[in-house]
Formats: sequence, structure tokens, C-alpha cells
Amino acid sequence: MDEQARRELASRIAEVALLRGSFTLRSGRTSSYYLDKYLFSTRPELLDPIADLLAQRVEVARKTTTIDRLAGAELGGIPLVTATSLKTGLPCVFIRNRKKDYGTAKQLEGLLDPGERVVLIEDVATTGGQALEAVQTVRDIGAEVARVICVIDRMEGARERFEAEGIPFESLFTRQDLGVEDEPAQA
Repeated sequence: MDEQARRELASRIAEVALLRGSFTLRSGRTSSYYLDKYLFSTRPELLDPIADLLAQRVEVARKTTTIDRLAGAELGGIPLVTATSLKTGLPCVFIRNRKKDYGTAKQLEGLLDPGERVVLIEDVATTGGQALEAVQTVRDIGAEVARVICVIDRMEGARERFEAEGIPFESLFTRQDLGVEDEPAQA
């Protein structure tokens, strides 16, 4: 995808998913904007080009490191990782927020073996809290997160937290790409 098409995709995502108002984020902080991932990940005309960009990033990573699978966290990461899996041909796993208390009582759905390396696909990263919990689930199995690729980085600390864990982090877009300039969440 060329730079003009990428800018147009960012604009289309902002048009449907950038909400203004007062919102409480997962971290507990409040913000004057919210990026509703479901408003872009449930629309095929947006999900398809987003998956193309995610797949391109995965393929670049595969040139320098082994990637066995993709992973996505409940709930927002599931459509993204599924679409990216279809584009790359790599199998994927789904990571629940917590173990289910029925059936197999798993927190991770799909097959992931110790020693395997995954790319974690994330929707919107603020502080990286949920994705870091997913990283721990992968590590608990004995597998490794080779990198995290998110669709939108709110630029509020996620990158730094992943890098502190030794995990490369990249995003397709930042809040600025979507028209939000230097507007950190309020305490």
C-alpha cells in the first residue's frame, strides 16, 4: 500500500471510529476521545486493507525471525488476527481475558506449543495492559511473543512497556495519523 492509500485508510478509520466526548479507558484514565475498534474491525471495507497492512508487517518480520503463529486477544483482536491469518497463511490462536470456567477451561484457544514464536496482533494500544496480559498467557505456555503489531497506537506508553519487556512494538497508525494531536488522557 502506498503512502497516499495509507493516509486515506487512516482517514476512513477516523471517520467511523474516532469518537469525541468523555470516556473512561481500560486503564481507568479518562480521555476526550475514544477509538472504537469495533467500528472499524467489523467493516469489511476497512478490515480487509487493515489486514493487508498487518500481513505486510508480519511478512517483514518473518524475513529476520521465525514466526510460527499469530495471536489475538479477546475481543477486539479476534477479527484482526483472523483476517491476518487468512492473508499470511499462518495459523492463529485466540487469548481470552481469563480462563473459561466450563468445557476445557482454557485461556488460550487454538494450538500453541512451547518454543513457538508468535506475533501478537492488537487493536488499539494505550498503555498496553491487556496485550501484556496476553503476552504473559503466551509465556505461561512456554511460547514467545516475537513482536506486537497494533492497528492504532494512542502513544500513551504501550511502546515503552513492550520495549521494556524486550518485545518489539510497531503500529500501523498513531493517534496523530487519525487526527488526534497531542491529547493525552486525563488523570
